[in-house]
Amino acid sequence: MTDQIRWGVLATGGIAARFARELGQVPGTELAAVGSRTASSAQAFAAEHGAARSHGSWEALAADPDVDIIYIATPHSHHHAAASLCLRAGKPLLVEKAFTLDLASAQDLVTIARERELFLMEAFWTRTLPSTLKIQELIADGAIGELVAVQAAFGIGLDPDPSHRLRNPELGGGALLDLGVYPIGFAQLLLGEPNQVRAWAHLFPEGTDERTTISLGFPSGAVASLYCGVNGDVRNATIVGTQGRIELPWGFHAAERFVLHRHGADPQEFETAPSGLHFEAAEATRCLREGKLESDLIPLSSTLSVMSTLDAVRAQIGVTY
Repeated sequence: MTDQIRWGVLATGGIAARFARELGQVPGTELAAVGSRTASSAQAFAAEHGAARSHGSWEALAADPDVDIIYIATPHSHHHAAASLCLRAGKPLLVEKAFTLDLASAQDLVTIARERELFLMEAFWTRTLPSTLKIQELIADGAIGELVAVQAAFGIGLDPDPSHRLRNPELGGGALLDLGVYPIGFAQLLLGEPNQVRAWAHLFPEGTDERTTISLGFPSGAVASLYCGVNGDVRNATIVGTQGRIELPWGFHAAERFVLHRHGADPQEFETAPSGLHFEAAEATRCLREGKLESDLIPLSSTLSVMSTLDAVRAQIGVTY
């Protein structure tokens, strides 16, 4: 491991490009290489984002001795194949969410990483944001009392045609894995693992979910009411406690501000640093430098727990990939 952490990026789509741009905000890192299934795509990405090398295959990137860690940025339908290849090549990983298509394949990646003593982390960037950390601090300090409910919704207001990725079950399409992972992950970050899961959905003709509503019950007695939808533009959340509530306005998954309402007190607004993918990159970089095999902010147990809930929801709404 060099002093400079050398990142590789596997895939060349929009999220990969955003990650490459924001990596420059993390001190002590560099974009060393990019890998794609086509050499031309990798070369164009490397030229645009200043990567030193480009590789025309996933295998070549995984074998690059001058890459310390790889960010997996393919569609989630390909996460398991790409990540297992890289882990078997000995590379630590940051894997975009949803982590995989199902719990079994997620558990397989965790098993491989632990057997080979390699760092593995889900790129659940929401959990690394300053706003999220501040909210957790306030809750731990009792700012709103005991948590009793979480409400969260994420819809993007699209009307995709039948050829769109979000309608394709072979690509893990639908609202649940792209969008539902945010409200579910948010609720479970705050309330733990649910012991009751109920879900209803309206499906596209192709069999993926157009919109889904989810109710979760927790051992503490707390509940969560969650929504995700390809159509219907909504992105807000509320955390309810016995002594108040925290409201996250538009864009709760990337919040830069929120409002604390305490019983009998004036509302208190908090503003934090602008959100971005560089926070998750910084967390993975820190963990790698410290020799950790997983992140305290996004432990693998939480990734598996969310994947378990996603599986339970899919089983109830009748979506298969």
